[in-house]
Amino acid sequence: MKTPSSPQIPLRAVFMRGGTSRALFFRAEDLPEAGPTRDSMILAAMGSPDPNKRQLDGMGAGTSSTSKIAIIAKSSRDDADIDYTFGQVSIDAPVISYKGNCGNISSAVGPYAVEEGLVKTTGDQAIVRIHNTNTGKIIVATFALQDGLPMVDGDFALDGVGGTHAPIALSFLEPGGSSTGKTLPTGKASELLETDGFGAIEVSLIDVSNPIACVRASDLGLTGRESPAGITASDGLLDRIETLRISAAVRMGICSREEAQTSVRNLPQIAIVSPPTNDDSANINIVVRMISTGQAHASSPITGGMCLAATMRLTGSVAHQIARHNSVTDQPLTIAHPSGTLVLDADITGTTADDFTVNSVTVFRSARRLMQGEVMVPRHRISGDA
Repeated sequence: MKTPSSPQIPLRAVFMRGGTSRALFFRAEDLPEAGPTRDSMILAAMGSPDPNKRQLDGMGAGTSSTSKIAIIAKSSRDDADIDYTFGQVSIDAPVISYKGNCGNISSAVGPYAVEEGLVKTTGDQAIVRIHNTNTGKIIVATFALQDGLPMVDGDFALDGVGGTHAPIALSFLEPGGSSTGKTLPTGKASELLETDGFGAIEVSLIDVSNPIACVRASDLGLTGRESPAGITASDGLLDRIETLRISAAVRMGICSREEAQTSVRNLPQIAIVSPPTNDDSANINIVVRMISTGQAHASSPITGGMCLAATMRLTGSVAHQIARHNSVTDQPLTIAHPSGTLVLDADITGTTADDFTVNSVTVFRSARRLMQGEVMVPRHRISGDA
């Protein structure tokens, strides 16, 4: 006789805010090996797929910024303390994309690792070396400690997040070619891309931390000042932008057209750029509206912002053509987005497609553990469960 089993399985998890995103954090040891069983557990925990796009039956919140997961383990690499795998969970499809990384969630990995006892610290500062398994790149997180734990209180204000918090410095080392193996996947600063929604338009296809397709707002019939809600409400606009993303994914060699339409729905991010005006602060270099996972982003994904910052320094790129350039080239770059600004420090060698090298990009974020315990996974949702 079959032994009765509980209808739900408790799974140890921590709910973290990282930057302007949230994610469920899991210990790798608590999950099955990578594959359908593991993915089905994560999808059930997040409440996906939900045809209503609300994820009411799980921990997701119906937006690309809040439908993310992180899987953490001690690293076997000599140059890293932690292995971190990022997953972008589709809201309305049974898909988790492990291609690419999330800079916002990356900011929560160091504090999580210290709080979990995975990294030993002394003194009043932690330096955590993070190996992002999605990209094979190293991220160094530096943050203050209080009584051996990550400091929470501070005077750092992050646009898009209420209040002030303790800052976290994230340095992405040698971030070029994160998904494609090349900073310039096509070898060009800009080119014409044929799309079903807009015809042939000029784009810059760049891969730094995460790949982006950078396009002028005016070429999409936009001012570049539209709100995320306005972009979403514009009849058919996001669907037309999706055809741009699919064409860019194929051109960059990220995946096939079929995969871009089904399983790889988060790459590349679309950076819709416009120049700053006299109404903008003098420190603004460029204005962006980012499209991530088919949604108009409320701010700017960190990895997409880093890629855009690098693109501004590439002669001939769409971003370089319209950006307001600093009088001193090594000054930080400021990107204006719907929720405020994003300031990045990019260490770049060369300025043309022939010699363009991104050594590192540093950004400041904040993060906080929101909840810890167990997330309940309905047993019937688990693929292959007996």
